[in-house]
This record gives sequence, structure tokens and C-alpha cells, in this order.
Amino acid sequence: MATTPCLLVFLLLSSLLAVAASHPGHEVRCDSQPSQVWWSLILTDRVQFLRVSKFCAAAGGDAGGCGGGGDGTRILIKGGTVVNAHRAEEADVYIEDGIVLAVRPNIPVGDDNVRVIDATGKYVMPGGIDPHTHLDMEFMGTVAIDDFFSGHAAALAGGTTMHIDFVIPVNGNLTAGFESYKQKAAKSAMDYGFHMAITKWNDEVAREMEVMVKEHGINSFKFFMAYKGSLMVTDDLLLQGLQKCKSLGALAMVHAENGDAVAEGQQRMIDLGITGPEGHALSRPPILEGEATARAIRLAKFINTPLYVVHVMSIDAMEEITKAKKEGQKVIGEPVVSGLVLDDSLLWDPDFTIASKYVMSPPIREAGHAKHSKLLFRQEFYSVNKSQLIQFSLEYLNPGLEERMHIVWDSMVETGKISVTDYVRVTSTECAKIFNIYPRKGAILEGSDADIIILNPQRSFIMGAHTHHSKSDTNVYEGRKGKGMVEVTISRGRVVWEDGVLNITPGSGRYVRMPPFGYVFDGIDKSDAAYRASLRAPVQRGKAAA
Repeated sequence: MATTPCLLVFLLLSSLLAVAASHPGHEVRCDSQPSQVWWSLILTDRVQFLRVSKFCAAAGGDAGGCGGGGDGTRILIKGGTVVNAHRAEEADVYIEDGIVLAVRPNIPVGDDNVRVIDATGKYVMPGGIDPHTHLDMEFMGTVAIDDFFSGHAAALAGGTTMHIDFVIPVNGNLTAGFESYKQKAAKSAMDYGFHMAITKWNDEVAREMEVMVKEHGINSFKFFMAYKGSLMVTDDLLLQGLQKCKSLGALAMVHAENGDAVAEGQQRMIDLGITGPEGHALSRPPILEGEATARAIRLAKFINTPLYVVHVMSIDAMEEITKAKKEGQKVIGEPVVSGLVLDDSLLWDPDFTIASKYVMSPPIREAGHAKHSKLLFRQEFYSVNKSQLIQFSLEYLNPGLEERMHIVWDSMVETGKISVTDYVRVTSTECAKIFNIYPRKGAILEGSDADIIILNPQRSFIMGAHTHHSKSDTNVYEGRKGKGMVEVTISRGRVVWEDGVLNITPGSGRYVRMPPFGYVFDGIDKSDAAYRASLRAPVQRGKAAA
């Protein structure tokens, strides 16, 4: 592998590394294709004890630093089972200045200034990465209850150490939206990145998309096929957006529901006098999610660009994605935790306050849909999962940023449906790969950021509003019991959650830039060339005889 100038930076001692402060919190770039560097490292069987990271690809040449919190903290996690997506092994983990420096058995303590954490009988895993959150979001006259501090408190208590939030443009203006979210994130307490929503389309939006990718480290854009009259884009605009994403190496994301048909369904419910929470689900049945998913997949295939379908909730949508993946199309399905363990029955609760807590879009489906989603988890159909954390002061949607890691463990690992390595894959690693920040994120390997959780598989939990860290006074998982608890959360080398106590500070978070052209774009150029070669056109024709 060629050695980039960025790599050479990391031959310096880790004490010389400082974290840039050009964004609220801190900022780290990921501009130089981690995958090009990493494979020379992953084959190393034993790391050198005080070696510094060898992939500045995770930080970019113009960033002030990479990885760690910069406070010199040294931690040695001993005796646990270290789990990565590719293997689980009995090993110790040594952390210094926010970076994993060694992963191997029987690392000696060797220094009184090293804090030792005993992980015997427990799993040591990468912190979770939630790819889909809406903190401090303004929508239809309401504001999400949780901001970047309370949301981060909830995340860290639940074992999530990074999330990717959606920037909503201001009157369609991407730059104004980005600046607004920079201010919202000033109180952050952990690492975060941004997706960008596209709510209208014109030449200025296309130009701003390029700025977002090249200057601000955003490598994904979300298009709404729902919410007619507010956020929805039509097919012709979606096609232009898909083409622009492809040219920028940015991942196109879609909220897939047929907005025109949903609007008709809503009017139908009103005409029938069904205006409670159950009417929300009845107005947007699974067939409309399946139709929009199929349409988005076909349009993405026409453009030949990868597609990411957010919050997949129905069998109808799952089947469309499964079919496309089997045919070799690059489509990623994102399930919601609530879709794994809840069904729509509570939308019919006679107490409006209870029923309204379960309103989300697409809606929670009947029980059979959740069973099918779990089956696809076992078959490695899903690459990532998300919490869908968004509770509004006037309108309740589904929380879960704190609960996500525990629910997936209890419902999928504890029941034997997936392995511990699969757990790491769907809660962390694959998300890091898709959004091009692996292996700095999503792994416990030499040079990775020290975002780590220690999970005790023997401890039980009970979920509820009286214990969670969200500002909300309700919890859709109220009273849910399970097994497997995150006892320690380490964020960039700092112990931020231990023994039920949070230790975080507003403004200590860091913005993580995500470079374009992740692995999902591998082979796109070749398939474009194959398409052009298959056309047998234009045909050279002579003039017709007089």
C-alpha cells in the first residue's frame, strides 16, 4: 500500500497530537479513504505496545489531530472478551490519549498512572453508532424534546458513542441548515456526524450539496418521498438528486412512503371520523411503503447509484430490498429497533396519551412484520439498525437512543438469533463502513478511537422513564425487562458511564467529517462502462436512397 503524507503524521508520538477546535466541540476529518490504509494493518497479528496509530486516514491531513480526547488518560481493560465484527478473542485493551494502542492477551500494567478496569466474564465491544437521529429538530411547529446534550447523555448511558443526525435545511437552504445545526451541537458530549436532508431542488441546492461534501464532511443526503406539501420531492427531482449524489460519491437515502397516496389515505380516515393515533397507521398501510421502496430502488438502478432506505418497517419494503440485493443491486435497509420488538396494537389503546406514544412514520406494523425483520437480521440482510429517537413536545414519536443497544442484545443475541460478532456488525461496524469512517470507528483495533463499551451478559435491566436519561417523561419500552447490560461506556478514552453514573460535560463532543466514495461505490465505474458497452449504439446509418 502506498504511504500517504497523512499516514506519516502518525509516526509522531501520541502526545504531540491535538484535536482541532474549528467546529463546536472538536472536529476530525476522514478525508483519505481508510480502506486504502487499513488492510496493511489488519493482518498484523501482534501490535507493539506503545505504537501510535497508523491510519491518519481517519483524520485527514488538515485536521489538528485524530482520535483521542487529548487529555493523556491511560486505561487498561483486562480479562474480557474483545469482540469485533470479524472475530471475538480473549484479550486486554490498552488505551492512551483516546486511541486504542494495543489489543492482545496479558498486557502488563507496568505503570501506576494506568487505570485498570477488570472485564472478566464480560464483553468488550466497540461503542454503538446510531445512523439515524433527530436531536433538537424543529418540525411542524414543534421541537424535539432531547437536544444534543440530553440526547448524548441517553446515548452514552445506553452504550452508543457516536450518532449521525439529520440537518434540516432552513427554507431549503443547506448552508443555513448546517450553520443552525452547528449551533445546536455546541452542547454535544460525544462524537457525532451529519446527514443532510434535501427538501427542495434547484441549481443552488445542487451547488450546496457539493459544498457540503467537499468542505463540511457530509457524505449522505436524504430525500423524502412522503410528507406531501412540506418535505416531499417528486420523482423527477429525486432522479436529479440521485444523479448528483452519484457524481459526488455521496450516499442517497430515502424515506420511502408514497406521499400522494398517504395524503389520500389521511383524507379517507378523516372522512370516516378516524382521527386518533390508529388513523395514522391506517392512512399509510404497508403497501404504500412497499410501493415507494420499489420505486426508489428502480430509480437508483436506472441511475446506477447506491441507495439507503431508512426506517424499514414492513414486509412489503423488506421483500423489495431483499429482491434487489439478491440481484446484486447496492441497496441498504435500515430497520428500527421498535420494529423488532413492538407491534401496532397499542395504537388502539383507549387512552390517547398511551396510544400517541407509538406514532411514527412509517408506522409500527402488525406483529408478523417484526418477526420477518428478525429473520432478516439472522440472514445478514440488515447492515445497520437505528433508534429513531425523536419525541416532540406536542407530538410523540418513538424514542430509543438509550435503549437500542440493550434491546438488540436481549432480543437477538440473548435469544440466540445472532452471534456476538453479528451484534457488533449491526450496531457499529457496518455503519462505520457505510459512512466511510471505519476502522477509526466501529472497531477495537490498533489505532481505532477508544469508543468502547463493557457489557455484562449476566446482568438484567428494566426500562422506563424513571431510569432513562431522555428529557421525556414517557418511554415506549416502559417496564420492558431484559438481560445484558452496558456497565461501562468509554468515549474517546474517557470513562463517561460507570456504575450507573454519567460523567459528561456540555461542549466536549466532536464533529466527525465523513469522506465521500465509501465502499458502497466500489465497482460503480465498471458497471457504468459495461452498460455503455452493451448499448450497441449509436448505429451508424447511411443516407436513405432517393
